[in-house]
Amino acid sequence: MKKKLFLLLFLPFLGLAQTSEKEMATKPFNNESRLFKDWSITVGGGAAFMANADLTSFYDGKVNWGWNGFVSLDKQITHTFGLSLLYTKGETKQKAYLNDAAGVGQGYTKFDQVALLGDINFSNLMRRVDNHSKFRWALHGYAGIGLTGYKTFLQDNNLLSKWPLYIEQKMNVGSFTYIGGAGLKYNVSRLLDLELRALYLISGDEEFDGGGWSRTAPPGYNLINDSYTDNAWLFNLALSFKLGKHPDHLRWVDPLQDAYAKAGNLEEKFKDFKVCEKGDMDNDGVCDDWDRQLNTPAGARVDGAGVALDSDLDGVIDLNDKCVTAPGPIENNGCPKEPVAQSIPVSKTSAIDEINKYFNGIEFELNKDIIREKSFNDLDKAVEIIKTFGLQEKFLVVGATDSRGSAIYNKKLSQSRADAVVKYLVNKGVPASILTAEGRGKEDLKYVECDPATKCPEWKNEANRRVYFVAR
Repeated sequence: MKKKLFLLLFLPFLGLAQTSEKEMATKPFNNESRLFKDWSITVGGGAAFMANADLTSFYDGKVNWGWNGFVSLDKQITHTFGLSLLYTKGETKQKAYLNDAAGVGQGYTKFDQVALLGDINFSNLMRRVDNHSKFRWALHGYAGIGLTGYKTFLQDNNLLSKWPLYIEQKMNVGSFTYIGGAGLKYNVSRLLDLELRALYLISGDEEFDGGGWSRTAPPGYNLINDSYTDNAWLFNLALSFKLGKHPDHLRWVDPLQDAYAKAGNLEEKFKDFKVCEKGDMDNDGVCDDWDRQLNTPAGARVDGAGVALDSDLDGVIDLNDKCVTAPGPIENNGCPKEPVAQSIPVSKTSAIDEINKYFNGIEFELNKDIIREKSFNDLDKAVEIIKTFGLQEKFLVVGATDSRGSAIYNKKLSQSRADAVVKYLVNKGVPASILTAEGRGKEDLKYVECDPATKCPEWKNEANRRVYFVAR
């Protein structure tokens, strides 16, 4: 008793010790365990153009050049996706013709933007699995949202010549903008990437080009274009500085390369290993090393163990079976033989035995005296046998049950089922005078050892639930 108590007290500590061992076996992910760089800082600059606006940078066949510059902190999440926190500052210059009085209005937009940018590496995403070479060029796609503050200036030859129009939008929650584009990166070295990038800034405002405070506000520049948002193109040449001591950055890593290397090592280690050392003598596609049927006939379909298939399990393989889905003897090429008309027994004893052979398979609805249709054919054969004896012979139709349930219920159910069989036989032409139904319930078990029913397998209990003939 003391030993058992000691074990019960000791088991929790044993489990705790095993848990501690498992925890010690799992190392945390840190700088020592990581394999790649995943942080970088990118700086770049280039041209900026107002587009899809009332005043644009492209007027009268000439280009009004603007500028922009940016810096971003980049985090590579996987080899195909990263995030960037982006700050952009720039200026666009734009013009538009309003009317003869105003002439050509010209102005500028100075803007600042902070954005969160998603980065998809299409070259890694669509890289072929059989491409084992390293790559130095990569196509990137960008999309994100941000906050943009801006100041605009607009002047023309009319009223705005003396009183230029100034608009200022501060950077706040009401200055949401959208940004998207693409870039082509080149892996210069383990520390540096070079990129040519084009981004499209969607302001969502009609004021971004400086055309007025609202669409209908004077002087009317916002009515030149039907668009309700002024947008800009930003073209940049950028340098990305990869941070960290590891040799490779995650954006340039093909994760399958490690698998290729390990597979190559395994191939080298087991280059002399023979998969099918004993060959395949019967040419069934299963090596003789584990083939369970070494003499499979040519053309036969086989299972994983090299055994010829026999779908209907009649002993004739499918290759030679003329009836693949119907079992039949070998001498009939696997097809079932035509049923032979059975001779009518000549004695009463043999007749009862023959009738009981058909009665043995009679089925009823659960806990009912309704005969199932599948049993009608067997009952019809019994009718043919009974009719051969005429009126001089009498029979007792006995109903029996298994040992489940009460004796009263079982006797009543067995009587009802015996009555149902008699009724069916009479309806088929058997004289009612020669048949007597008797329900014996569980008093007449075919397998007497099945009381209670739990002492026997179910097939014996099913055999106890029966209707049978006896001489009277």
